[in-house]
Amino acid sequence: MTDHLDLLESHAIFILREVVAECERPVLLFSGGKDSAVLLHLAGKAFAPAALPFPVMHIDTGYNFPEVLEFRDRAVARHDARLIVASVEETIRQGKAADPGHLGSRNRIQTTTLLDAITENRFDAAFGGARRDEDKARAKERILSFRDAFGQWDPKAQRPELWQLYHGKVNEGEHLRAFPLSDWTELDIWQYIEREEMDLPSIYFAHERDVVLRDGMWLAIGDFVELRDGEVVEVRSVRYRTVGDANLTGAVLSDAATRSDIVAEVALANVSERGATRGDDKFSESAMEDRKREGYF
Repeated sequence: MTDHLDLLESHAIFILREVVAECERPVLLFSGGKDSAVLLHLAGKAFAPAALPFPVMHIDTGYNFPEVLEFRDRAVARHDARLIVASVEETIRQGKAADPGHLGSRNRIQTTTLLDAITENRFDAAFGGARRDEDKARAKERILSFRDAFGQWDPKAQRPELWQLYHGKVNEGEHLRAFPLSDWTELDIWQYIEREEMDLPSIYFAHERDVVLRDGMWLAIGDFVELRDGEVVEVRSVRYRTVGDANLTGAVLSDAATRSDIVAEVALANVSERGATRGDDKFSESAMEDRKREGYF
């Protein structure tokens, strides 16, 4: 019997195939997080038994969790895909973006790195794992989101997508971002991960970690988070709901150590994963939309 996960999967696979049919040089953006992991898994299903008809690209800020980089390499190898790593550090070294300083936020700089990589590789489409329930700005975006010659997004100039009919033609100088997971929720993602018995970075599951409570978030003390005066390190059982830069991504207190445990936990959550644990988002409602207008994911 077909359930809602089958319908979501079928629609996502349809979008992946449609974009590949319409575009000449697509690429799949891969952060190593749960959403991009599901997207890569769906891409494998969409084109099996053939190899993926596009490379996988990671925008490396230099502030990644080690567990995520290990998973990235493992996942790409499993699909026998070509991995492209675009470096934010290199963007700064070339003088194309200002250095935010030691452990400063590199989130916005990723846009420059991404657009340069799209231009250099002549990609005309980029698959992303964004979902509409994550953020108000992402809720405004179409499944096929067109970007102009400068890589910018105009939320008032989007193509209609009635009855799941998509217009994938890319004009000269443009490229599109395709979001096959737009209609999925965080709970859908975890239910699908549980059903498919998918591999993920270990930080998504409950584990003990040295953390400090800062700005309402539990940050992991280590190479990317230094203890400040007056702060106290605590050993807590935590897990991560989302993957971002290690210096700005907080964990949540949790004992959910299995996929089914997490499904039950997420079913009760009343705050989005980004709103609760991403320091680059939570202090400004307009932050995501501003970045997306500039060309962010």
